[in-house]
Amino acid sequence: MKSSEPNNKSARIENTEAYVDVTIKANCDDPEVVEKILLEHGADYKGEDYQVDTYFDVEIGKLKLREGNIEHLLTHYLREESGQQKRTTVFVYEKNPDPELKQRVIGNKKVLGQVKKFRKIFFIGNVKFHLDRFASGQCFVEIEAIDKLGMQGVDKMKEQCDYYKSLLNIQDRDLVNSSYFDFKNFP
Repeated sequence: MKSSEPNNKSARIENTEAYVDVTIKANCDDPEVVEKILLEHGADYKGEDYQVDTYFDVEIGKLKLREGNIEHLLTHYLREESGQQKRTTVFVYEKNPDPELKQRVIGNKKVLGQVKKFRKIFFIGNVKFHLDRFASGQCFVEIEAIDKLGMQGVDKMKEQCDYYKSLLNIQDRDLVNSSYFDFKNFP
């Protein structure tokens, strides 16, 4: 873990000590219906982003550089499965990382691969929704309940994910437990 942390902590790195999120990912056969439901329930649409996620070799978790027009970030995280949902522990999370920080964190780490996708981004309160589309035509929906300050607790975030899973009519058979990067022959 230490090898991926910057040598001297920049004030620009967000405090991740209390950060926790709970995530659900599922296959999505009809993203237009999901988008319509989200908008009908007051979702704030942030736009569609073309994202290239580059993954680097680290001892624990995943180190990812996301390059997009809306979301541009560097993050090192560990995602743990908990039934149908996943809990994330974040070691480094930096929006719009400058070249010096990227060099300090990534250094000469081996590139493991890339994932390229189009992502529509929505928020309802602290819950972030992604509608992801790949060149193959495959689509996914992600529900990510976020607690940046550690004030809500994991149980509440699990309840939020379950509520939106039901609202979006996501069935257990549609759930995906793998990272996009972990999919075989995909995208």
